Amino acid sequence: MQQSNNVDPKEIEKFGALASRWWDPEGEFKPLHQINPLRVDFIQRQADGVYGKQVLDIGCGGGLVTEALAREGAQVTGIDLAEQSLQVAKLHALESQLSIDYHCIAAEEFARQHPQRFDVVTCLEMLEHVPDPASIVQAAATLVKPGGTLVFSTLNRNLKSWLLGIVAAEYVLRWVPKGTHEHAKFIQPAELLRMTDAAGAQAKAITGIHYSPLRGFYLDNSNVDVNYIVALRKDG
Repeated sequence: MQQSNNVDPKEIEKFGALASRWWDPEGEFKPLHQINPLRVDFIQRQADGVYGKQVLDIGCGGGLVTEALAREGAQVTGIDLAEQSLQVAKLHALESQLSIDYHCIAAEEFARQHPQRFDVVTCLEMLEHVPDPASIVQAAATLVKPGGTLVFSTLNRNLKSWLLGIVAAEYVLRWVPKGTHEHAKFIQPAELLRMTDAAGAQAKAITGIHYSPLRGFYLDNSNVDVNYIVALRKDG
């Protein structure tokens, strides 16, 4: 495993303990299973399709996004620092007969080894779990080709996101285990866009990920108060 200073050991331990349940659609990762089609469709639209393209998923976990993109014909690489999650991802890809290249390595080190290699780089629901999200953003921008597409998703930081993202999701609805998120680590859109501007990437689209009992999860670009996803184009 490639070590990194930009990692919280508690976060790695937390997701490692849940690794065996990544592919249980009714387990702790149920919300990710439910929003995955929305995320993949957003990536597809913003990247003008992924078929035949080199795609990297930073913080790939058990492989929910990587497998979905591979099924769309992308040549997919996934990186993560949680070895248990990667073992689950590798096994599930084998069972699914999908060819996905997985590595246990930090994004910053991978960027030093593979600058401007990928057409599309994604980093979903991961920035709020690292000490220095700007470092991950810079690494992603280094990894993508000039003119390529970057996609990030994370949680906004405000009272509403605390109520819905932590109180409701962790304690009331119990969608995710208690302690999954720290509100102080949530990232306001303006903060994320300052990071991406500094990394040489320009925003193309931003939309909120919402839930209602009648509709389930859906995208709405008029409201980014809680979960949101943004696509950017690398300069050049």
